[in-house]
Formats: sequence, structure tokens, C-alpha cells
Amino acid sequence: MATVQEKIDQLHEKLAKIEMGGGQKRIDSQHKKGKMTARERLAKLFDEGSFTEMGQFIHHRCMNFNMQEKEIPGDGVVTGYGTVRGRLVFAYAEDFTVEGGSLGEMHAHKIAQMQEMALKMGAPVIGINDSGGARIQEGVDALSGFGRIFMNNTAASGVIPQIAVIMGPCAGGAVYSPALMDFVFMVKNTSDMFLTGPAVIKSVTAEEVTAEELGGAMTHSSISGVAHFACENEDDCIEKIKALLDFLPSNNMEEAPVIDSDDDPNREDESLNSVIPDNSSMPYDMLDVIKSCVDDGNVFQVLENYALNIITCFARFDGQTVGIIANQPKFLAGCLDINASDKAARFIRFCDSFNIPVVTFVDVPGFLPGTTQEYGGIIRHGAKMLYAYCEATVPKITVVTRKAYGGAYIAMCCRQLGADMVMAWPSAEIAVMGPDGAANIIFKHDPEKEKKKQEYINEFSTPYKAAEHGQIDCVIEPKETRPRIISALAMLYSKREERPSKKHGNMPL
Repeated sequence: MATVQEKIDQLHEKLAKIEMGGGQKRIDSQHKKGKMTARERLAKLFDEGSFTEMGQFIHHRCMNFNMQEKEIPGDGVVTGYGTVRGRLVFAYAEDFTVEGGSLGEMHAHKIAQMQEMALKMGAPVIGINDSGGARIQEGVDALSGFGRIFMNNTAASGVIPQIAVIMGPCAGGAVYSPALMDFVFMVKNTSDMFLTGPAVIKSVTAEEVTAEELGGAMTHSSISGVAHFACENEDDCIEKIKALLDFLPSNNMEEAPVIDSDDDPNREDESLNSVIPDNSSMPYDMLDVIKSCVDDGNVFQVLENYALNIITCFARFDGQTVGIIANQPKFLAGCLDINASDKAARFIRFCDSFNIPVVTFVDVPGFLPGTTQEYGGIIRHGAKMLYAYCEATVPKITVVTRKAYGGAYIAMCCRQLGADMVMAWPSAEIAVMGPDGAANIIFKHDPEKEKKKQEYINEFSTPYKAAEHGQIDCVIEPKETRPRIISALAMLYSKREERPSKKHGNMPL
């Protein structure tokens, strides 16, 4: 009969074996690829000593293909909770050193159990993916595990922030859990995502492509828009995750943490008075405008490499988190297109889900013309953006810096889409279309066309007609933008707005 101490020693032996995952040889192989192990990643992510692992002793139940003889420590995934910069967070990390991190029935059970606990506690969940995919030996039991995870992803959507981190392969059905989550981080050169890999593509279509080209970090952060962040290495990735969490509340019943700043809320920036070129067809960098207005010039861009004609980012005004959507005149003149509409719509809906006010900077000449856009469904995609703004009940502030023409002006959160405060700079041009085009139509057969065209431009290529009709609340000097936004946010702090009761709307997906 073993003594109590012998039983305790046995516990420590078992834990030590589990913590070694697939063994030193496989750990070394992971390191040679520039990758950390699952536990090393979690140790970097969580505050020192705060991570508590759950389900270490869970074991697979597969009896096929002699699997009963195989030990799979922790069933290839590490799950648990701890604090990140003092706040409760739940996480899982697939362990590639153990059966390639393959997902089986009990592996999925551990992840799902952790998701469900995070939902009960109202805490963010972070999933670190590094897996060869479904464990083939477990067949439909592995597939059903994916289904349970996807169901939990959907239940948690809009309730707690969900962050997917790709730190190795993520293929087949496994890609859909990250796709259902709020933000996807990838690491350059060591992570990839795809439904079908290069070998399958070659056999079916004869295309030759590398894993990095097909589903690497830059591919998904700049071409497909699947990944929101492409990180230099795993350390950089973990630091960016922590920075993102600082902007977010823990759940949809809370507000984002207020971070004190020494940046004077009444600070004005004289340089904004000259940022807009005198020639309205000349570009400028909207990011400079945003940085000059927010606390300490600190912005955290989301989808920075995708749809460059629109900016989506988190920032703070007097310590309060806001989501910013802004046209970027440096790219496609700031036109809205299919990708920009999708990018903005998803970001607006996230902000609305988590009580984050939305600030919109407008300089938009219209929707991008062309058969590619029309055939691609720009009408449907643009409608997503309209829907997202209309649906959002958080405080919405709009600042028109220059062009605001036609349907694109409406889509950029005009008063009728629910903007609570609309400001315009004196350089704003708010109209149905560009003044040149409009004058050419109105005065097409007028012998004094050129004279009247100039008169039209002088009168209508301004913010004042919109102000006369109550479409904007105030025309402000550009240098005042920061204090005026902060004042509006303070006024809107107690905003309450309800929508008609319904199961859910039918967004134009």
C-alpha cells in the first residue's frame, strides 16, 4: 500500500511527464522552426505564475488502429485560465509536439469546456492554433468536436472577445474556428491557414504554390483579409495580443478600461489647419489626422495591410477606447470598394457589440466604379456597411474633413444613419456628387456655363448648405478636432438607444 507521500510523488511524476508533451526531441524540433511550445507560449502570454492548467489528465478514448496503446499527453492541447495584465483570460494552446497537435474527441472536449467556462465568467478567450488538423483515426468523433467548438464560437460572439492565434499549421475544418472569432493573429513564415493545402491543389488544378504563398500571414493579412494582424515572430505576436486586450472590455456588459494619459484633452493641433491641400484632388495621409487627435498619437490598426483605402483602428480620447473608421485619400482617393466595405462593416459591428464608441473621419469621393466592382457585388457589400452603422447603438461621431459625395457620404455614417454628432471642417464638400460633374449636368446647355459652374462650386462645394439643412451640427476649425470629439464623447456617455425587438436582422451577407 503506497503512502500518501508516495502518491504525491507519483502525481508530480505524472505532471512532469505531461508537461514534457511529445518529449525533448520534438520540443527541440519545434524550437528549430522558430516556434515555442504550447506551454512556453502560454507562459509568455499570461502574467507570471498566474496560469492555471485544466484537464491535464484527460486521455483519448479511441480504440481503433491500436490507438489504445498510444499515450497522447493532455490529448495534444493545453487549456486553462489566468490573468493578462491583471485581467482574467481563458486560453488554449494546441501542442504540435504531441501527435502534431491533431484534434480528437477529447482534445475538442477540453477546448469546448474552456470556451463554456469563459462564457460563464464573461472573460476573453484566446485560442492558439498549431495543429495538423483532425485526428484521422478518430473519424467522425473528431469532426463532431469541431462542430461543438464552432457552436461555442457562435454562442460567444458579441458576448466575450475571441482572439485566434495561428502559430503553425491550421488546415481543413480547423480554419473555421478562427474565422468565427473576432480577431486573427498570424506569424510570418511559421504559420499558415488554408482549406486545402498545396499538394491537393496541385493534384486537382495543377497549380503549384507554396504553403506560405497560399496561406501565410501576408497572404491572409493583405489579400484575403482573413487575418487581422501579421506579426514578425511569436514574441511580437504575444505583445500585440496584450496591446489589443488593453483596448477591449472583458465582455459585452462592461466598458473598455480607461487608461490615464498626460495628453491634455483640450490640446489643439495647429498643423491640422494646413493638412488639407488647397487642390481638392491632391491626396494627404488621414492617419496623420487621426494621430494628431488621439491620446499620445497612439493608434492600434486592425487589418492594416488590407483594403488600404480605409483605416480601421482602436485609439483613445481622454483615456476612453474608441473605434475609428476613416477614408484614406492616399489609396484609391479614399473610395469605398468591396473590401473596404467588408472591413469597415465587421469592425463597426465588433465595436457596437462591446460598447466601444465609433468615430468616423470622412473624405470619400464615392464608391469605386468599374465592372470588377459591380460584378463582384459592390451593392451588396456596400450595404453591409450601411447596415452596420444603422444597427449600431453606441455613440457615433462623424467628422467630415473634405469630400463627402453621394451614396458614399451616406455610407460613412451621415446623420440619417444614426450619427449623434456630425462635425465638418471648412474644407468639407458635402454634396450629391463632385461639384464639377454636378455643374456640368445642371448647366449643360447654358451659354454662361463656365461662370455659373464656378458660382455653383463656390456655393455648394462647402459644408454650409448641409449645415443650413441641419445635416451637420457644427463647422469647426480643424485644430479643434480633438477637444470637440472629447466633449461629444463626454456628452454621449449616457446614451441609450433601443432597436425594435426581433430574433435578428437579415444582414446582406
